[in-house]
Amino acid sequence: MYRRTFTVGLVALVAACGSREFESPRNLDDACALGRERPNYLRAMRRAERRWNVPVHVQMATIHQESRFDGDIRPPFRYALGIIPLGRQSSAIGYSQALDGTWDEYVEDTGNRGARRTDIGDATDFMGWYMNLTLERNNIPLDDTRRQYLNYHEGHSGYARGSHNAKPWLLTVATRVEERAERYRQQLEQC
Repeated sequence: MYRRTFTVGLVALVAACGSREFESPRNLDDACALGRERPNYLRAMRRAERRWNVPVHVQMATIHQESRFDGDIRPPFRYALGIIPLGRQSSAIGYSQALDGTWDEYVEDTGNRGARRTDIGDATDFMGWYMNLTLERNNIPLDDTRRQYLNYHEGHSGYARGSHNAKPWLLTVATRVEERAERYRQQLEQC
């Protein structure tokens, strides 16, 4: 009986570990390879593109910057005196790194009550919803990766106030996101 229980438990453990897709794909620099390795990612982004008109390459570059396609990623803990844990730096979770309040607004606005930030389909749908709000509130085109990313990072009000202009490091990151999106766009044309 013990051997049978142990075997069943071991098989269940191995199956559970193998079924998780939270780890980043192997080749994050090649959109086609990423799509071949994780076809469900590409399907989710295409679904979001159809619903929200946000190009796949813009979604890909933003997810790459936010989470490196790691669905279970969370911000690091903060510590007082280097040893006393104070909690995480923010409430961001998952592929899109959506904050609790923004995610709650998305769920309320779309009625997507079962949405999870660790689900690639929900994360890309969230991203499409948020980027459409960026278009509506700050008049940023959906294919303007750099300014969409700045809105995504700073929030709509922060971007409108120009908070990003006081952060040279963020402007550099936004330019890298824009360059990655362009590479992804060119690669996706060849797949």
